[in-house]
Amino acid sequence: MEFSPLIDRLINDLCCLPGVGPKTAQRMAFFLLERDRDGAKQLANTLLDAVANIKHCKSCRTLTELDICSICSNSRRDKSQLCIVETPTDIRAIEQSTEYKGTYFVLMGHLSPLDGIGPEQLGLSELESRLAHDNTVKEVILATNPTVEGEATAHYIAEMIKPMNITATRLAHGIPMGGELEYIDGGTLSHAFVGRKDYY
Repeated sequence: MEFSPLIDRLINDLCCLPGVGPKTAQRMAFFLLERDRDGAKQLANTLLDAVANIKHCKSCRTLTELDICSICSNSRRDKSQLCIVETPTDIRAIEQSTEYKGTYFVLMGHLSPLDGIGPEQLGLSELESRLAHDNTVKEVILATNPTVEGEATAHYIAEMIKPMNITATRLAHGIPMGGELEYIDGGTLSHAFVGRKDYY
């Protein structure tokens, strides 16, 4: 069955969302049109407002409506610790799950030469300049994802800051709480052994 051109356009535009295929987009479109037109209008207005007003924090590069985000402008944060993450959603995960009270720098991705993503696209020259002129940072926590690209990115940053007399640490990767050894993949188990620490 063919839909009207505007409905087709709505379905196609919803497909731009990650994990949303044509069938899911069609369900979303018809739900909004049939049952929640007020919600659709609010969603449209919020999207327009967000696109117009959300930008990158001038300090850490996360997404915010402010020039300097609420974390960077918080005087109670520990400025001696700088956590490097790949995306703004990583900050949210860390803030919700840990007691970390330092600051952040968001790469907006990871090194991927095949996709044309190099150090410049990740703002690494900006990071290098910041660390070279900011004597308050004593530890850089490399919290990139435990993927091949994430590891390569972490290694690049660690090498970059080595001459700066700043400690580089990597988030431990290993066996999750409640996990059983027989179900853990070899790479995770290997990381767990390499990253083992004193029990007492």
